[in-house]
Parts: sequence; structure tokens; C-alpha cells
Amino acid sequence: MDIIALITNNGSIELWGVALACFMLFIAGFVDAVAGGGGLISTPAFLFAGLPLHAVIGTNKLANSMGTALVTYKFAKQGFMKWELVIPSVVLALIGSFAGSSLSVLTDETILRLVMLAIIPLAAFYTFRSKDLGAGKPHWSQKRTILLCCFVAVTVGFYDGFYGPGTGTFLMLLLTGLARLHVNRAAGVTKAVNLTTNLTALVVFLANGTVFIPLGILAGCFNLIGSYLGANLFAEKGIAVVRPLILVVLALFALRLICELAGIA
Repeated sequence: MDIIALITNNGSIELWGVALACFMLFIAGFVDAVAGGGGLISTPAFLFAGLPLHAVIGTNKLANSMGTALVTYKFAKQGFMKWELVIPSVVLALIGSFAGSSLSVLTDETILRLVMLAIIPLAAFYTFRSKDLGAGKPHWSQKRTILLCCFVAVTVGFYDGFYGPGTGTFLMLLLTGLARLHVNRAAGVTKAVNLTTNLTALVVFLANGTVFIPLGILAGCFNLIGSYLGANLFAEKGIAVVRPLILVVLALFALRLICELAGIA
């Protein structure tokens, strides 16, 4: 079987769809490395490419996990990971994600979409007003900081398991605002949590055969490039690029929620 047939799943996906997915995954990787929320771009890309609905999430997890792994490694190497915060946060995020996914099958997601639609303007207002994203506030004690990071991780982990879009952005906002982490440390915890939940979900999707592996790897390579460039920009510019991109991501999320509630997405 030739490489084109592999990537297009024996012709079930058009080449233009493959090209679109790769381009959008590059953009998603860049945005996700800086402000989180790349899934708001990458998920529609695979839908537009023509993947069956059941394959979209699994293939998206494969592609995004590649970029997230690179950013996590770079942030760890740059000293953004404070392990006494990262390790318990990852554990609590897994617990929250499991609980959220378990409840998801029993609950009408319309309720959550309405709640999130009300929260987004508040998150945007906070981002717009907080020029330093919490960096100007006095830090909590180490014990309180760890507890707050764990609270954020289990809460957003629950949300990620239940619904998911915008998880990275909400982690960044809560870790800088509630836990009062510096934006660099908040980014380190965010990427560690995201990588853990992505890989856990990916294992499940692979076991159920709902991943287009060749396309996921190809699109993931473009995601890697975007993530690399975004991580470098984050390291150089920090808050200066985080704030505007978070506002863009929140706007995209609001648009997606409105479309879902209207039954057109």
C-alpha cells in the first residue's frame, strides 16, 4: 500500500482534507503552546477533512499529544516545571478526568454548555483587566499553593473528562489567578496536566481502533512545528503574547458553544 493510500485511509479522505488538517494542526500547535485551547482549532480541522465523527477525537488526541509532549519537554528544560506542583496536579487531574468522563454519559451536556457560555465573558474580562495575569499579586504559602493547584487540576480535569474544549486556557487562567502562579510556572503545570490526560485518552481510543494513525502522525508533525515555534515565542515574550491569544481562544470557544447550542456544529 502506498503512502498516499495510508494517509487518506484508502481514499476515504480527500488530499485537500489532509492538507487542511495539517495546516490547521500547525496553527493549533502554535496557539496551544502559548495560551492553550488548540483543540478548538484542531477538532474542527479533522471534521472538515472528512473523518467520521468517532475517529475525529482519537486522531486529534494522537496529533495533539505529539505537540504537547514537545512543549512539555521544552518547558521542563527551561525550568518552568516545579515538580512539587506538577506531580500532585497530574494525579488529581487524572482522578477528575475519570470522574468527569464517567458522569458525562449520564448528563445532558447542554447544561454545561450554557454554564460555560456564561463563564466565558467573565474569563475574558479577567484576562483583559489583568495585564500581568496574576503576576503582580503576592504569592501564597507553598502549602496553600500546592492545595490550590490540586484543586484547579481536579476541577479542570473533571471538566476535561466531561466536555473538554478550552481546557488548557482555563488551566492557565485559574493557575495564574487563583493559585497566583507566575505565568511560566502556570504553563508548566498546564502542559504536564494536558499531556497526561491526552495520553490517557489516546490509549483508550487506540484500544478501540478509533484513530487514523497515519493521518494523525502526519498532522502531528505539523503540530510539532507549530508547538515548537509557539513555545519559543512564549519563552521570549511571556505575558505579552499570552493575553491576546487567550482572548482569541475564548472568542473561538464562545462561537463553538453558540453553534453547538444552535445545532449547527
